[in-house]
Amino acid sequence: MSVLLLILLLLGLSVLWLESRHRLRPASPLQLVPRDWSVSPQGNDLLVEGWLDINNPHPRMEVFVPEIDVKSTLLGQCDLGALSIQTKITPHHPDEAARNDGYWAAYIVKGRKSTRVKVEISILSGGSVNAADDVDTLWAEVHWVNYGPFGRLQRRQGVVVPMKRPTPLSPEKALFNRGDDCSVLPIRTHLLGPLDDTVEVMRTYAGGLIQPGDVLTIGETPVAVIQGRYDHPATLEPSWLSRLLCRTFHPTSSLATACGLQTLIDQVGPTRVLLAWVLGFGLKLLGSPGGFYRLAGSQARLIDDVTGTTPPYDQTIVLGPSHPEQLCKEAADALGVAVAIVDVNDLGRVKVLASSHGCDEALLHRALRPNPAGNANERTPLVLVRAGG
Repeated sequence: MSVLLLILLLLGLSVLWLESRHRLRPASPLQLVPRDWSVSPQGNDLLVEGWLDINNPHPRMEVFVPEIDVKSTLLGQCDLGALSIQTKITPHHPDEAARNDGYWAAYIVKGRKSTRVKVEISILSGGSVNAADDVDTLWAEVHWVNYGPFGRLQRRQGVVVPMKRPTPLSPEKALFNRGDDCSVLPIRTHLLGPLDDTVEVMRTYAGGLIQPGDVLTIGETPVAVIQGRYDHPATLEPSWLSRLLCRTFHPTSSLATACGLQTLIDQVGPTRVLLAWVLGFGLKLLGSPGGFYRLAGSQARLIDDVTGTTPPYDQTIVLGPSHPEQLCKEAADALGVAVAIVDVNDLGRVKVLASSHGCDEALLHRALRPNPAGNANERTPLVLVRAGG
């Protein structure tokens, strides 16, 4: 009995050590939120303006921001190398005036305080490339440093700014594809991101097409990126646990890299991941595979590692959406039809993450099995499903 108690004590201390190391790892409380970004044509050029709100919710900790910069990447359908980009960053601190020379002076964001930064990005045409016509999307990636009791952290956070948006389909131009006792319409949108609102996107692009009895679906990844649930791997610090366990997953799994698995650990904690792996391995030996994913929680299946999503999110790790049931209810109430958040792939796998009341999930499985939204760069995150041929 004493040996058993000693073993249990050692296991308990090991779990406590594992959790404490995880919870005490360096972290900054600062939150950066992009707001009110706009695009203005300037002849053949473009001017993009937006705000970055920096909030410190911590009651006491003071955090320095000694460096901040915005790196812009342009996306389009042709070679954009002839275009040039000029970026201006202007602090709008509540207690300190900005310098006239454009230099970013290190600033302290005190506990429960905030500040704002204005970003102006000029995209200038060059050669035969017309910025106003040829640029489809701007990826503005904020590189900033947080400095405080936790040390010095390099942080990266990108925001998608659409330069142009497709015209919503009119009912007479909506060409439904026939399926198994149903009709399906993939709906094209602009490239979505944290500047968008999910319900408003649905209303804008599908509001004029829906009929009573329809089901409107949206992919889980577009919902997640609208919620800002993605991180650049450079901002992650893989632990010894993630470096060790990631080697045991199938190479195609999003958990087969240290950063991918660390993303899950950051969501559910190292103890749950370790226990899920141990118990899952035991279940696999007994002929019941998939135990890890069932025990580790829904995010274990939903995380998309680098290359798992459309550019520019292909360079980030995207989590699953937050509060999907609540979102489906809000969207259904606003639109008057059933709404579902789905995860579909080219192998015919259809998973309904969440749906509103009255949603016919059997209909969705029939309609979405051919993956009408596609897995490439179709930009059709919405799919309208209608019963009958």
